[in-house]
Amino acid sequence: MSQPDPAAASGLSVIARVAPYLWPAEHPWVKRRVVLAMIALVTAKVVAVATPFFYKAAVDKLAGEGQDAAWMLGAGAVGLTVAYGLARLMNVGFQQLRDALFAAVGQRALRKIALQTFGHIHRMSLRYHISRKTGGLSRIIERGVKGVEFLLRFLLFSIGPLFLELLMIAVVLAVVFDIRYLLVVVLTVALYVAFTFKVTEWRVKIRREMNAQDTDANQKAIDSLLNFETVKYFGAEAREAQRYDGAMAGYEKAALKTSYSLAFLNFGQSLLITAGLVIVMVMAAVGVRDGGLTVGDFVMVNAYMIQITMPLNFLGTVYREIRQALVDMGEMFGLLEQPAEVADKPGAQPLEVMGGTVELDGVVFGYEPERPILRGVSLTVPAGRSVAIVGPSGSGKSTIGRLLFRFYDVAEGAVRIDGQDLRDVTQDSLHARIGVVPQDTVLFNDTIYYNIAYGRPEASRTEVEAAARAAKIHDFVASLPDGYDTTVGERGLKLSGGEKQRVGIARTLLKDPPILLLDEATSALDTETEMGIQSELKAMGEGRTVITIAHRLSTIADADRIVVLENGEIVEEGTHDALLTRGGRYAALWFRQAAEEDAAA
Repeated sequence: MSQPDPAAASGLSVIARVAPYLWPAEHPWVKRRVVLAMIALVTAKVVAVATPFFYKAAVDKLAGEGQDAAWMLGAGAVGLTVAYGLARLMNVGFQQLRDALFAAVGQRALRKIALQTFGHIHRMSLRYHISRKTGGLSRIIERGVKGVEFLLRFLLFSIGPLFLELLMIAVVLAVVFDIRYLLVVVLTVALYVAFTFKVTEWRVKIRREMNAQDTDANQKAIDSLLNFETVKYFGAEAREAQRYDGAMAGYEKAALKTSYSLAFLNFGQSLLITAGLVIVMVMAAVGVRDGGLTVGDFVMVNAYMIQITMPLNFLGTVYREIRQALVDMGEMFGLLEQPAEVADKPGAQPLEVMGGTVELDGVVFGYEPERPILRGVSLTVPAGRSVAIVGPSGSGKSTIGRLLFRFYDVAEGAVRIDGQDLRDVTQDSLHARIGVVPQDTVLFNDTIYYNIAYGRPEASRTEVEAAARAAKIHDFVASLPDGYDTTVGERGLKLSGGEKQRVGIARTLLKDPPILLLDEATSALDTETEMGIQSELKAMGEGRTVITIAHRLSTIADADRIVVLENGEIVEEGTHDALLTRGGRYAALWFRQAAEEDAAA
C-alpha cells in the first residue's frame, strides 16, 4: 500500500487553512465578490472559446468557402472581423472585472493572516525570541504572506480556469471536427502536464534549497548590521563580508541550478506542444486538401491550438509558484502551530492589585530542566516597600524578574501578587501593573514623544511632558531642534546611554504601575550618569512596591531590605547596615566593589 506524499498532505492542509478566508460566514460581502468573480471568470472562458468561430467565419467569407451558419445573420467579412475583435475585448474585459472583484478578497485574506502571524509571534515565549533568528523569521513571514495572495489568485484563476477552457475546447474539437483531433490534443496536454509537473517537483526541491540559502544570507546580513558597532570594534568588516559572501555563494549555486532546470523545462514544454500543434495542423491541412475542411476550419484549429498553448506555457510557472507558495505558507503556518509556552489558562481573571505585595513561595526554576537556576526561593516584598536582590552573575537575580513578569512559568512553587498566583491571572492585566526599567532601554526607531507615550498611548501631551520632567529629560528634549519630534534612530542609537535610560524612566512613569522592577537599571552607565539617574529612580519608587536587581551595591544601600542570592538560593537578607555588621557574603561583595572603585579612581 503506497504511503501518502507528505508534501501533498502539507499542501492540502495549507489550502484547507486558507479556504475559510474565501467563504467567511461573518462577511457576506466576501462571498458575493467570490461568486461574481467566478461568474466573470466562466463568462470570459466561454467568450474565449467562442472567439475562434468568428475568425473561421471571416476567413471562409474572404475565401468564398463554406456555408453561412444561422448565427452569422448574413454578416460580411468586415462585420465578422469586428465581432472577432469585440469578442477578444470582452474576454479581456471579463478577466479584468474578475481581478477587480477579487482584489478586496485577496487583500483581506493577506491582511488577516499577516495580523494573525504577527500577533502569534508576540505571544511566543521569551525563550523562543531569544533563540530565534530575526532575519530568517522576517523572511519566512514575508514569503508566507505573499504566498497567500498568490495561492488564492492563481489556484482560482489559473489552474481551475485552464482545465475549464481545455474541456470546452475538447468538446468543440470532438463535435466540430472529429475524435482524432481530440485524441491528439488530449495526448499532447497529458504529456505536457505530466512532464511539467515532474520537472517542477524536481525544481521545487532546488527552490527550497535556494530559499534556505537566501534565509541564511539574509539572517547573517541583519545580524551583522544589528551589531554594527561590535563589527567596527573588532575590525571585522572583512570577516563579516566573507561570512556573507559564503552564504551568498551557496545561494548562487542553488540559483544556477534553478536557471538550468528552467531552461530544460521550457525546452521540453516547447518540444511537446509544438509536436502536438504540428500533428493537428497537418491533419487539418490534409482535410482542406481533400475538401473535407475549409480554410477557415484550418485557421480555427490553429487558433484553438494557440489558445491551448498560451495558458499551458504558464502552467509550469504557475504550478511551480503554487508549490512554492504552499512551501512558504507551510513554513509560516508552522510558526502559527507552535504553541505559546506561557498562555492564559481558561477562565483566567484580571489581576487585582490592592497594595502590591509580591511573594515568591518555594520557587524552583531552570531554563533547562537539567540545570536549575532557582532552588526553592521564598521571598516576600511588602506593599509599598523596596527590596534589592544582589549576588554574583548567574545567581538567578534577573530570572526572578522574568518570572515576576511571567516570561516563564515556575517549575515548582508559586509567584503571587496580593495572594493571586500569576498563573491564574491574565497576562495583559499582569503586564499592565508592572513597570520595568531594564539595564539597557531599547527604543523604537521613532520620535522621543512616541517612545515616552508608549508607556500609555492614550496619555495627553501634557502628561507625556510631565513624565519627561519627572525623569529629568524634558530640558534636554526641549533644547533639540525638533524637540519631542526628534527621531532616536534604530534601538535609540542617536541618544546616549543616560538619555535613553531617562526616556525609559519617563515611559515607565507615564505607565504609572503599582509594582516597579528595576533590572540593573543603571549598571550600563558611567558612575556620574548613574548618580544623576538614581534620584529619579528613587523618586519613581515612592508609593510603589519596588524590586531592584542590582550589580553595583552602592545604588541599593537605602533599600528597605537587601536579599543576597548565590547559586539560586537566598544566603543572606537584611538592611545594608545589618548585613555589613554581620560580615558575611554581602559585606565581602561590598568591600570588594569599594576597593575596585578606589583602584579605578
